[in-house]
Amino acid sequence: MSTLLKDNVAVITGGSSGNGRAIARRFASEGADIVIADIQESPREGGDLTHELIEAETEARATFVECDVTNVGDLETAVEAAEEFGGVTVMVNNAGIFHGEEFLEVDEDAFDRMMDINVKGVYFGAQAAAKRMVEAGGGRIINISSVAGLEGSGEFITYCGTKGAVRLLTYAMAANLGPDGVRVNAIHPGLIETTMTTEDYPIMGTDAEEDFLRSIPSRRAGQPEDVADTALYLASDLSDYVNGESLIVDGGMTNTQ
Repeated sequence: MSTLLKDNVAVITGGSSGNGRAIARRFASEGADIVIADIQESPREGGDLTHELIEAETEARATFVECDVTNVGDLETAVEAAEEFGGVTVMVNNAGIFHGEEFLEVDEDAFDRMMDINVKGVYFGAQAAAKRMVEAGGGRIINISSVAGLEGSGEFITYCGTKGAVRLLTYAMAANLGPDGVRVNAIHPGLIETTMTTEDYPIMGTDAEEDFLRSIPSRRAGQPEDVADTALYLASDLSDYVNGESLIVDGGMTNTQ
């Protein structure tokens, strides 16, 4: 087992499924103990529970904490759970929702729900972890944004707004926390093959897939493991001088259209 994250403890929101599940497994393979903080324990894509899979396939310790990221108390409980393993050193604010919309028909409840999950959850997840990290002398916070946080799209106005907020929150957090040894960075995934793009807003496996792939220079959709490898870089000492940065993981789509 490689040990890029030896002696680290990571809390990952939305860690049961998709990108969060891949990040959790990747971190564990590099020596980190893991707290899976999610509103549901079972992976949306099926298979073994993520925390049980980690303990079966690695030497890392892992636990699950039920966590609704719109509830500040739940986020604080998730970070508190990391104390069992020695205290949080890496926080990944990954939980989020994604769907298309017709702007003129969006109601206040739908708007609030996406803002609460995608923005409030990141804000207070980072805050809960940062309190412990500052006290301990440092840490790393990774916020999962999206290419939708870099460009506007008429089909995803609320989603773009939330992910743009995550991008600027990341920069501001880095400015605030950097002097205390806490690095804060964002990852902006493009088209990644998860249940979000196969079920929530179907792209993969539909007629739209071919058009999307033509817009990507790498000519493929990303996999959760692509996001996980990027998160590993940001969580490890390999990125020790990377702070307040956005890393785009989209096969070249955003900057070549």
